[in-house]
Formats: sequence, structure tokens, C-alpha cells
Amino acid sequence: MAYYGSSKYQYETSPRKIKPEYEQIKKKYPKKSSAKRNNSKKNTQNRSKVNTNTNTISHKQIILYIVVGFAIAFTISYRYSMIDKTYSNLQALKGSLAATQKEIAQLQANMESTLNLSDIEKQAEEKLGMKKLGTEQIVYVTLPKSDHVETSSEEIEEEEESDNWFMKIINKIMGTLK
Repeated sequence: MAYYGSSKYQYETSPRKIKPEYEQIKKKYPKKSSAKRNNSKKNTQNRSKVNTNTNTISHKQIILYIVVGFAIAFTISYRYSMIDKTYSNLQALKGSLAATQKEIAQLQANMESTLNLSDIEKQAEEKLGMKKLGTEQIVYVTLPKSDHVETSSEEIEEEEESDNWFMKIINKIMGTLK
């Protein structure tokens, strides 16, 4: 042991342990009897039988949950495949619509470029035998001066004179009373 100078500490020594001011209370547990041990063994055997029954039920439930989960997953995947198929059909229809619209625009441009008044006149004269309007084709129509037109006011007067059958009967009765 080393001793250094004026300090009285000795190396490699441990301090003294201080005793607590209170006394620790030690609990005493009663001894188990053999009768209780036999009952507890029977209870554990009964519990194990009950647990096996509940385990079979829970296994069935787990299998049912798995089947339901697969059914839901299949339904969702089928729905997404149908959505994908519909979307591809929609894209195909949009493509054909664009192609048809392009073709229509090309045909309209072709028609406008081929529409020429001189070409139309030429085809009418050659193919259809048509001619331009001449003085010999003009026909004058003369109407007799005795023709006249009736106005609509005369028709209204006639309509006012014609009453329904009930009013006609009342008018006849009133006419005979006068």
C-alpha cells in the first residue's frame, strides 16, 4: 500500500457501508398445499381443452378473413382492369375521331379548291346540256284584271256570325218571341 504525503487515504480500500435507519420488513409467504396443486393441474388441463376449441374457431375465422381478403383484392384488381380496358377503348376512339376529323378537313379543303365557277358552268353545259338564260327562255305571264283578293276581315265577320249550336237555338227562340 502506498502512502502519499499528508493525506491519510489508502489506495485500494473500499469505504465502510452505512446501516439504514429503518429495518427492512421481510414478507413471509405461506406454503402451498398439495390439494391446491392438484386442483391447479386439473384447471390447466381444462383450460388447455378450452383453448384448443377456441383455437379451432379462431383458425376458421382466420381462414375466413384470408378468403374475404383475397376476394376483396380480386374485386379491386378486376375493377382496375376494367377501368384500364375502358380507358384504352376511350383512347382508341379519340384517335379514330381525330383521324376522321382530319380526313373531313382534307376533303373540305379539296372541295373548296376544286370549286371553280367556270368549271361548274362547263360541266353543266357539257354533261347536263344546260344553257345560260336567254331572251327566248323568258315567258311573261298576264293575269286577268278581274281577279281580286278577299281580305281577312270578311272571314272574321263570317266567323262571328257562326255561333255554337247552343247559341243558335237561343237566338232562334229569341227570334220567335219577338
